[in-house]
Amino acid sequence: MSTIELVKDVLLRSGASWVVWLLGALSLISIAIVVERFLVFRRLGLDLRATAERLDARLANGDHAGAIVELARTESVAGSIAAAGLRLADRGPDAAAKAMQSAVALERSRLERWLAYLGTVGNNAPFVGLFGTVVGVVGAFDKLGQGAAAKAGAAAAAQATNLAVMSSIAEALVATAVGILVALPAVAFYNYFQRWIASLIAGSDVLSNLVLAYLSAERTEAGDGR
Repeated sequence: MSTIELVKDVLLRSGASWVVWLLGALSLISIAIVVERFLVFRRLGLDLRATAERLDARLANGDHAGAIVELARTESVAGSIAAAGLRLADRGPDAAAKAMQSAVALERSRLERWLAYLGTVGNNAPFVGLFGTVVGVVGAFDKLGQGAAAKAGAAAAAQATNLAVMSSIAEALVATAVGILVALPAVAFYNYFQRWIASLIAGSDVLSNLVLAYLSAERTEAGDGR
């Protein structure tokens, strides 16, 4: 048996149904990730205006420790980043700025957890479905070849073969349709979450700049007092 015949035999034995089941499993995992990320992102958001006002009141009194506690209470991305800068407030604005940049990288890594899966599924699910379609088409042509080898003039056998071929092609196309159906939501939510991450990170600038403004002012006042 040649290599091509061997591969064809394996494909015909496996059929295309397992591809649909695989796509279904990938879709369920995608749904779980979407729900988990949505809940996490909602928890990590905050009212920036109200938080900035409370932080401003703390920093105006020089209460860095209280500001850190206030930010930690929010459990937000912006609060974690600003708190990282305040922990190095005694080392100056430059050190605080570097600390906040490091915190941004850490928070982005935490926010992007599992999103690579959604991107991968969105990009490759149609190809997985297309593979299932190819397997189904191979089976359809195999049935067509078997029908051609049947006795000439056997109208009933020819009609049965044609029906089997059409049924195989229809089933094969289902795999492609399912692949596209799985890919579209994955891509949509991947892009949606990426925009949400960008918004959360951008929101941290409000608190980070406020922290740096006070630290710079404190450093200037300390220099003038010498």
